[in-house]
Amino acid sequence: MKSEVAGVVEVSPTVRFLSVDGTFAPTEAAEEYRSQLDGLSHDDFLQFYRDMAITRRFDEECTNLQRQGQMGLWPPSHGQEAAQVGSARAARPQDVLFPSYREHAVALVRGVDIVDIVKVMRGVSLGGWDATDPSNGNFRNYTLVIGSQTLHATGYAMGLGFDGLVGTGDPTVDAAVMTYFGDGSTSQGDVSEAFVFAASNQTSQVFFLQNNQWAISVPVEVQSRIPLYLRSRGFGVPSVQIDGNDVLASYAATRKHLDEARSGQGPALIEAVTYRIGAHTTSDDPTRYQTLEQLAYWVERDPIIRYAAYLRSLGADDAFFAEVTDEAESFAADLRHRTLELEAPPLASIFDSVYSEPHPLVAEQKAWLEAYELSMKEAI
Repeated sequence: MKSEVAGVVEVSPTVRFLSVDGTFAPTEAAEEYRSQLDGLSHDDFLQFYRDMAITRRFDEECTNLQRQGQMGLWPPSHGQEAAQVGSARAARPQDVLFPSYREHAVALVRGVDIVDIVKVMRGVSLGGWDATDPSNGNFRNYTLVIGSQTLHATGYAMGLGFDGLVGTGDPTVDAAVMTYFGDGSTSQGDVSEAFVFAASNQTSQVFFLQNNQWAISVPVEVQSRIPLYLRSRGFGVPSVQIDGNDVLASYAATRKHLDEARSGQGPALIEAVTYRIGAHTTSDDPTRYQTLEQLAYWVERDPIIRYAAYLRSLGADDAFFAEVTDEAESFAADLRHRTLELEAPPLASIFDSVYSEPHPLVAEQKAWLEAYELSMKEAI
């Protein structure tokens, strides 16, 4: 179906477990994925909400910090929490995740100290965190070159196959790759090339497309005349469309397709239909291209409000929601405190991680900069 208000094309039926009001009402397409929810405990259901609420508060605080001059830029994730939390919670520890630059909830779930994300946006770090450190949950660094991470992920997934880490039958060994990207990225050649190599090599991989309806200011219906999930099929990558504002749909679909990828059944694409509430980044003015009617339509479908209603039907009370609110506020206060304590790194550090081994050209450039800086001090 197509919403005349939002302009979004959905397949009928899309994979959805929760209706707009939070009622558990699986669509026909969701039945295939329903068994994926069977292993979830009551604590797991509560954790989904905690992840989403803390990410929303983190996002709000970072927007405030940017407006106050503490960061050069901030890419908000408001409205996309369910898609990110559900997919991230479906991954195993050995899975490797390649983000774009808006996957704040995924970073949180995978264990990254998300002040490291602030460091990138503040300009005091070239990468933010050591992606090879196990404490960072195999979560790769943010990628600002649109769509390029899909190629990085596909190459890594090919490597898993070469190393014999796919289809062994051992759940502690078999691994998969998941890459996140947006609807705008699907117009980049990198994504099409990634589909080609993924299909040809039957990689252990899930492409997770967050269709938030806007490639900065270009609406999705201008980018593509067909639903985006159909694009990968032309390259031989099977796909499914889910309600990206339903955390259960995100979890179930991702878990199923990651399991299949690890077992050697090849790649898949998940299109999570969601909406970017607010700006592409803090340098953007969405009021110039979004209508109030569009915004209202999607605010009504807020993933956190929807899921809170579902949890209340399971018995979650006011005390639980108050506890999460307090936790989110403490998280934001700690974030602000540590952000304001960040210091500029030594200027020479920009040369330290260009190559894994010393390089004479880099050493020459570093020496030139040090001499130049010293000459400026001597001139004073």
